[in-house]
Amino acid sequence: QVQLVESGGGLVQSGGSLRLSCAASGSLFSVAVMGWYRQAPGKRRELVASLPVAGGGNVRYADSVKGRFSIYRDNAKNTIDLEMHNLSADDTGVYFCNAQAPTTQYWGQGTQVIIFS
Repeated sequence: QVQLVESGGGLVQSGGSLRLSCAASGSLFSVAVMGWYRQAPGKRRELVASLPVAGGGNVRYADSVKGRFSIYRDNAKNTIDLEMHNLSADDTGVYFCNAQAPTTQYWGQGTQVIIFS
């Protein structure tokens, strides 16, 4: 089992920045990819950004966040951070940390991000 705990959500004015953090624990040896997803009210959960735990260049970003968001990995601390800049109302939603293993995936409980103008 893998446990994921998100932190860092909150209320941010449009144009502002926010950094989310995900602390992972448990059987991390099976996890190959970690990332962030979000779900806006009334919409499906969507990928925001992901990267391979072992490193390498296969970092993925949703087109809507490219150039504004960056995902970071700290394997020593077992954390995945999402740095977000130039936030807009379209970025409002619940942000979930995700860990993918070969046969299953894990989710955190989510952290709310609300952008106001």
